[in-house]
Amino acid sequence: MSLRGQLERKIQAKNQEIAKLESEVLEARSYVQGLQDALKLLPRDDDAGNLGKILRPGSDMAKARDRLLKEGKPMHIDEILKALGKGKDHKASISGSLGNYVRKGEIFTRPAPNTFGLKEFESELEVSTNGEPPEDFGLLDPDE
Repeated sequence: MSLRGQLERKIQAKNQEIAKLESEVLEARSYVQGLQDALKLLPRDDDAGNLGKILRPGSDMAKARDRLLKEGKPMHIDEILKALGKGKDHKASISGSLGNYVRKGEIFTRPAPNTFGLKEFESELEVSTNGEPPEDFGLLDPDE
């Protein structure tokens, strides 16, 4: 076999090896892109322990969060205002700020009109129900 033929076969073999590696790199990049897309769907701070660090200590929002944690359940805005020692003239401001966090999907929730809870309450509910409906689910009269 000629020297030229040997070199051409080696070049062809290397080109095939390069094509295989490029295919693997493309597959790996696609995988990374999929992971990045999935990451975008998650909240930035999904650790409940870090939620308090987002709020400036001593602010009305931090106090509202602390009060909701103490109560352990969602509260109406009027109850939150009373707990914060604020009058009705602060209602629009406080509920607007809470609503802003609700719209962003951070820290607070709005389970009912003018009622605010914490995202932490939702995660506790999900854990406690284990994805199963309650035993009386679907009954017209739950006492049956």
